[in-house]
Amino acid sequence: MLVYRICLAKYAEDLFASGRRARWNSKDRFVVYTAATRALACLENVVHRSGEGLNDQFRVLVIDIPDDLPIEEIKPAQLPVGWEKASSYSICQPLGDAWYEHRKAAVLRVPSSIIPQESNYVLHTRHLDFKRIRIVAWEEFSFDNRIKAEEPEG
Repeated sequence: MLVYRICLAKYAEDLFASGRRARWNSKDRFVVYTAATRALACLENVVHRSGEGLNDQFRVLVIDIPDDLPIEEIKPAQLPVGWEKASSYSICQPLGDAWYEHRKAAVLRVPSSIIPQESNYVLHTRHLDFKRIRIVAWEEFSFDNRIKAEEPEG
């Protein structure tokens, strides 16, 4: 299965995990967020960057997750109302942290908070199977000017 990550070109050489907290992980959980499609990866960047920094140099990382690798999943039906709000990380982080700590799978499939019917894939960089997950291609990427925050005229 292929998944996608759009990142700054300077971070595109490998699957870098900062350990910063995000929706599905607490601080010091070293994970990489990816998306099921390039379009969802783009949308996630636009939302999380708040339209800023979109003129920088970006790359799409095309990442192969071997078909025989187990994938754990959190479905939208398992989540309480309001889980997708930016203020609701405290709902999602314990679920992702439990997956991280149990180490049953190197990949966690989660619903996108932007489009819950679509999936993001969280990669556990400290799991033994992570070494089987590979970047298979790098693609140049530029955000379309129509989705960038523009300076007001006048």
